[in-house]
Amino acid sequence: MALTTYAELQTSIAGFLNRDDLTAVVPDFITLAEASMQRDLKHWRMEKRATASIDARFSAVPDDFVSPIRFQVGTTDAPMQPISVQDMHDRRNARDDDAGTPCFYALVGDEFEFLPTPSAALTATLYYRAKVPALSDSNTSNWVLANAPDVYLYGALIHSAPYLVEDARVATWGGLYAQAVAQVNKQGEAGKFGGAGKRRRVRK
Repeated sequence: MALTTYAELQTSIAGFLNRDDLTAVVPDFITLAEASMQRDLKHWRMEKRATASIDARFSAVPDDFVSPIRFQVGTTDAPMQPISVQDMHDRRNARDDDAGTPCFYALVGDEFEFLPTPSAALTATLYYRAKVPALSDSNTSNWVLANAPDVYLYGALIHSAPYLVEDARVATWGGLYAQAVAQVNKQGEAGKFGGAGKRRRVRK
């Protein structure tokens, strides 16, 4: 059977479990699988670029933000340096909270904090790792389901086992899920580095 849409995924999960009475909970299994995928998947398709004008000490992270890759501001090619919240506090105190072009940033909850505080509106460019778009009745597919439906299927089946009091199946579904994730991550790494899988040191 096809496994290309949210509805087909739900049908497939019920089929693997040989149950027709799980309609209400199968979407929860998928949601839990997506929560695992956000932590486990490392693929170039999750990398995004966003631009915004920053003119204050704090700025909200994108809604689908997972982690930063590179953050630069203004016309300089040099990225801002990520630092801890404590380091941000210490540096700000040492500089007497001056204003200028930010060269440091820290993650504070769902916001970025900049140092120095921007002295004027500046265009910032953020490269970041984004969440996999969640499936729903209105968003029926995404790049994971299109390219690796086994990640979704086995990820959801892992979470069905405790619900059905079939804990022994966790190892089976978990092993298949881990294998599928590893293959996706390997594909993502190869795509970024020209199929080599790892950066090769250039000999001089």
